[in-house]
Amino acid sequence: MDGTATDRFEASRDRPASLAYRLLGSATDAEDAVQDAFLRRQAADRRRITVPEAWLTKVVTNLCLDRLRSAHARRERSVGAWLPEPLLDGDPMLGPADTFEQRESVSLAVLTLMERLSPVERAVYVLREAFSDSHAEIAEILDITETASQQHFHRARRRITTARRGGGGEVDPASARRIVEEFLAAASSGRTERLVALLTDDATAVSDSNGADPVGKLLRYDTPQRVAAVARAGFKPAPAKRRLVGGTPAAHYAVVNGAPAAHYAVVNGAPAAHYAVVNGAPALLFVLGDHVVGAVTFDIAGGRIATVRGIAAPARLARVAEAWRRRDPGAA
Repeated sequence: MDGTATDRFEASRDRPASLAYRLLGSATDAEDAVQDAFLRRQAADRRRITVPEAWLTKVVTNLCLDRLRSAHARRERSVGAWLPEPLLDGDPMLGPADTFEQRESVSLAVLTLMERLSPVERAVYVLREAFSDSHAEIAEILDITETASQQHFHRARRRITTARRGGGGEVDPASARRIVEEFLAAASSGRTERLVALLTDDATAVSDSNGADPVGKLLRYDTPQRVAAVARAGFKPAPAKRRLVGGTPAAHYAVVNGAPAAHYAVVNGAPAAHYAVVNGAPALLFVLGDHVVGAVTFDIAGGRIATVRGIAAPARLARVAEAWRRRDPGAA
């Protein structure tokens, strides 16, 4: 591939990377798919590639479908150990965010729900909802008819909408931050009743338990009371911290490189909790030094928290951790 072609490929890299991430739910796998497409482009007869961007979209989409259909991927996702890989606000892999549909299509909630779709349904949904491709374009990419594309899309959207349980509406950023701040304060002070009041009646929580479970299963909590109990235990200040800060965490808000950041002082190696936006949703990042060691994300519906996700497996946090280091929060 000559220099001009390489430059053109690199310039168009964000769209296929964002597409692959939505299809696979993994930034690492998305990067691999784009790199595989790059290698195929090098080996291809360039005279037959009249529109490089369209060719790249088709190749990346089908590489992702091959992975979703593979026996390895089915085993990996069937044992209940799968959560999407989170991305920090501003990551180019999040892709287009001009419309509500585009923003929602990359939320952790929708990425998780897309696991219920067939690979083709997932591809049609992403291409149509996130990238506004026409059904004629989608049919060409997937080698199906326009009618089939329309049917797959309507079926996928219906299944995702039904599973959203009335949630998924836009949340004012200031309100989201306030709710997370209240959750953090209630959890760290042990006020279980206040925690339950902040949760919806059907609130749930899920955690990857740092990937430490020997069979790889997620930990799930399915009532507000259980979610509150887990949150209270997880945010309980350590004895050393209580001695140093008078019995309560030293929680305060600051601005980190232009972004709001709620954090606790680091005491005796305890991680600081920073407010952040992850996949468009409010979140807390737990940072030790310059390493992100955990992330907790929140889905909010009707002014209360509907879903809490705890992610601590290092492989899932690699890209968030790298983005956080580039922001250099310690310099604020």
